[in-house]
Amino acid sequence: MKIARVRHQGRVFAARVEGDTVFPAVPEEQRHMADAVRDLIADGTAHERLGADVPGVPLADVELLSPLASPQKIICIGLNYADHIRETGLATPEAPLAFVKTAHTLTGPTAAVSVPRGTTEQLDWEAELAVVIGRTARDVPVEDAPSYVFGYTVANDVSARDAQFSDVQWFRGKNFDGFCPLGPWIVPASEVSDPQDLAISARVNGTTVQDSSTKEMIFGVAETISYLSRYMTLYPGDVIATGTPHGVGMGRTPQLWLRDGDVVEVEVEGIGLLSNRIHVTG
Repeated sequence: MKIARVRHQGRVFAARVEGDTVFPAVPEEQRHMADAVRDLIADGTAHERLGADVPGVPLADVELLSPLASPQKIICIGLNYADHIRETGLATPEAPLAFVKTAHTLTGPTAAVSVPRGTTEQLDWEAELAVVIGRTARDVPVEDAPSYVFGYTVANDVSARDAQFSDVQWFRGKNFDGFCPLGPWIVPASEVSDPQDLAISARVNGTTVQDSSTKEMIFGVAETISYLSRYMTLYPGDVIATGTPHGVGMGRTPQLWLRDGDVVEVEVEGIGLLSNRIHVTG
């Protein structure tokens, strides 16, 4: 089962995706919820309501949106791949290095990423495996952490490096509108045998720029959830973007920055593909 949030004939609703067909959640009123997927996760009925035998519509007839519209938290982990550490020359963190993106950064798996002209000259990509929390987690032991995962999706932690590193905090450079393409759907945790053994890649205009494996993570999914839950409560629908491997534009020689019209594809094995065009506005 792939769990998506889609727009069809003016309505936004939660659905399961099977092959080329989309099956809406039931009951009917689920189609009108502001963040239907998050709410289904929170009330524990996602599998039941999305697994019903209902009429489907062609996938080609719907628009896939970010699978979550308003998670309480989007937590990102920086410097979490050994190969990324090697390319940056930075010290390996002793614990997960966390920062946040807010919900206004979320955009769909095929939506344009609009960047106001003059706001950045160093626009970068970061391919990431993202975790969706399935139930409330507080002070969770590492060995129990996998049971708190609802599923996995794909994220692109788009970053304005000049803004990121000119401030003491990373917040501004990570939080332009639309700087977190997410999707194209959520794959339930039960269908991902090992989140620490997935190919992860990014392409810019068809050229591979990142090609790695989640094996390179310094802090794996379970360790990251356990660590974060010591300091804050994680809620159903919260997203954790688990870091990016080597090959970001900042780490290349010469450095490579995204420009108007560039298409960035981010893919995680068995999870899905994002494809977003950069659109400079103004």
